[in-house]
Amino acid sequence: MARSKLSLAEARRIALAAAGFDKPRPECVTTAHIARVIRRLGLVQLDFVNVLIPAHYLVLFSRLGPYNRKLFDEVAYRSGAFTEQWGREASLVPMETWPLLRHRRAEHRARPYPFVEYIRENPEHIAWALEQVRGKGPITAADLVRGEKAVTLGHDWFTTVERAILEWHFGSGRLAIQRRDERFTRWYDLAERIIPAELLSLEVDRADAERELVRTAARAMGVATSKDIADYFRMPAAQVRPRIEELVGSGELEQCEVAGWTQPAWLHREASVPRQIEASSLLSPFDPVVWHRARVERLFEFDYRIEIFVPPEKRVWGYYVLPFLLGDRLVGRVDLRANRAAGRLEVIGAWKEKGARAVREPLREELRTLAGWLGLELPKSRGGLRVPSTW
Repeated sequence: MARSKLSLAEARRIALAAAGFDKPRPECVTTAHIARVIRRLGLVQLDFVNVLIPAHYLVLFSRLGPYNRKLFDEVAYRSGAFTEQWGREASLVPMETWPLLRHRRAEHRARPYPFVEYIRENPEHIAWALEQVRGKGPITAADLVRGEKAVTLGHDWFTTVERAILEWHFGSGRLAIQRRDERFTRWYDLAERIIPAELLSLEVDRADAERELVRTAARAMGVATSKDIADYFRMPAAQVRPRIEELVGSGELEQCEVAGWTQPAWLHREASVPRQIEASSLLSPFDPVVWHRARVERLFEFDYRIEIFVPPEKRVWGYYVLPFLLGDRLVGRVDLRANRAAGRLEVIGAWKEKGARAVREPLREELRTLAGWLGLELPKSRGGLRVPSTW
């Protein structure tokens, strides 16, 4: 596809098609559908904030509609086709991406960062933990406790020393994730028991690995600036620029202009420009379409950020706000909460973007579909679902 100039609408359609919004939702979702979406995106960022549903499940729902969530877990942890790695934060990636991230594992820094000192001062504890996994098989951090109870770290995610040790071994590539249980707890095992031997031992030249990550990101976005591409796998810009030049030289990427963008864009040769996008989807805050906020603003003229870590009194929209994609535009945002005790999907707030039209009924329908998938009811009023009457 050779296009030296693109309108903003064309760029949006290219981006949405590349991200998997170019086809209608299937009537019956299979593991093959799920695997294709993950491969198309190159990675799915994992996030277990459960105010609604863990975000990675929603990424698949946005494209495929209702599906059995056990199918995602089957594809992710039992098919042998995918594995967890630090891709873009904690991510699910195709198994063949493992060797491409070898240089990151070699440079992995222990988290939380002050834990580096503990590692340096307690090598016997670090080695003992690895031997426990070797002897016992898949374990959780709770299985690793020495003494009467775990030693807490006072950190939101790396809550105990045992958890931090296992995460250190995981981040460095000695351990891999065997599964997640119903509480989303990680089960760690030796990487050699999970990663196929040919991939575990494969050494990829760093420049080749970087080029493949850039290629994956560019294909998944369709059209993007160099900063957009760098953000996809959280790569430094200095790594990305020479790899883009190489892909331009091979004909895989083409430089182009997008109306209104101040930076040059890079168009992947496999990108398509559908005449229209017929999506009607609520998007996870961790969906690839919206996770890089600068790109969201350029593509959709939509100012968005997740406000989970913003103090309540400073939030503009709400705690867990989902953008609503209708056609090729982000036309609104909805603050949602799954009240599981009451069996309700609560719509805490809903806002329509200026100039958006005919949003109310499509949003109602998508909320009904989402609620049904989650096994929840929607609160009703005399006029139906509580969507602002101004819509």
